[in-house]
Amino acid sequence: MWGPFSELRGRKLPILIGMFGFSIFQVAVAVAKDLQTVMIGRFFGGIFGSCPLSIVAAVFADIFNNKQRGTAIVIFSTMVFLGPMLAPFIGGFVVTSYLGWRWTSWIPGFMGFAALGLNVLFLQESYPPVVLVGKAKELRRRTKNWGIHAKQEEVEVDLRELVTKNFSRPIRLLISEPIVLLVSLYMSFIYGLLYCFLTAYPIMFSGVYHMKPGIAGLAFFGMVAGLFTVSGVIIYLSGDYNKKLAANRGIPVPEWRLPPVIVGGAFFAGGLFWFGWSGYTGKVHWIVPILSGLLTGFGLLSIFICLFNYLIDTYLMFAASVIAANTFVRSIFAAGFPLFSRQLFNNLGIEWAATLLGCLALVMVPIPLLFYLYGARIRKRSKFAPSLDLKLPPVDEDTSDSGIDGNDEKGKGPAV
Repeated sequence: MWGPFSELRGRKLPILIGMFGFSIFQVAVAVAKDLQTVMIGRFFGGIFGSCPLSIVAAVFADIFNNKQRGTAIVIFSTMVFLGPMLAPFIGGFVVTSYLGWRWTSWIPGFMGFAALGLNVLFLQESYPPVVLVGKAKELRRRTKNWGIHAKQEEVEVDLRELVTKNFSRPIRLLISEPIVLLVSLYMSFIYGLLYCFLTAYPIMFSGVYHMKPGIAGLAFFGMVAGLFTVSGVIIYLSGDYNKKLAANRGIPVPEWRLPPVIVGGAFFAGGLFWFGWSGYTGKVHWIVPILSGLLTGFGLLSIFICLFNYLIDTYLMFAASVIAANTFVRSIFAAGFPLFSRQLFNNLGIEWAATLLGCLALVMVPIPLLFYLYGARIRKRSKFAPSLDLKLPPVDEDTSDSGIDGNDEKGKGPAV
């Protein structure tokens, strides 16, 4: 919903609505008097909270070129994954303190309202067609030529068309585009494992090593260290990417983003095996399973950063819908994995449950390799992926191709 909405009315409006709704429903959970209210508040909080996850990457596609976007996605993805990893120890200390569990909703609510205020004050529209709408409006005011208009203003809002063309686009992309489907499944599996760790880590460090909730949450700092490590590595490697881009006359090849994903997938699977077999007895020092987070964190973020960039490079014009489709599938996995993860680790044991997940992760490693070898052929058959074979000359924004038409009263005036 949010991705197509942003492609129709711009990025700023849905982000503001999403942050406002998320903050309001966090407050609803904080003051809830029964379980039903908590569940309803969490449900709608998740709907509104998914908006930034769907749109921010598309905003980066709007405002950054191929040289700069990689670093921007690194920062964004790092912040996205820091939340689930920092929350366990913060929530653990909050819940066991005099504040109680309600403050685990009050704090995100306050942060949401703060983010909303910053967005109202500083966030500017970035979606080019909607930016041109504002430019056309200003030109009409200055020139008194009421024939000046942007292409986006010609779009008629029809409920049937919205459903069939706009709001169904993420689902159509998932169904018809193998790149979107397989990459989303891979990212969703990895994302689901992240939330599975929210159960697995307490089972090991609270159940096996007998740590208190807040202290057990500190075990996630191994993964945090892995996140920052891979962030630095990818930013460093962006120099090589920019050299390739310059040598190719500025024409990006999406498959250039994939080698770190292949390495990261292997690291992630190795981290799962390390985690499961190093600490299931409690006889090994607790730092050893914590250090497995270096591999899992490294692999986790390298997969997400590079695949995000790969999807954006491949479907630049429909980046918001592609990310929305990806977020939709990821959210289903993230919600579903914790439902069975405790039973999985309790019934199979930590070591064998981690082995099962590690083997699944290994099976999915060839997915990015497949696209690295055959991605160009698949993209040529796509109805949504733009052609990157030719580098178009720059278009002067004062020509009619800029999306702004200027006509005199007879409708035959020159383009502005």
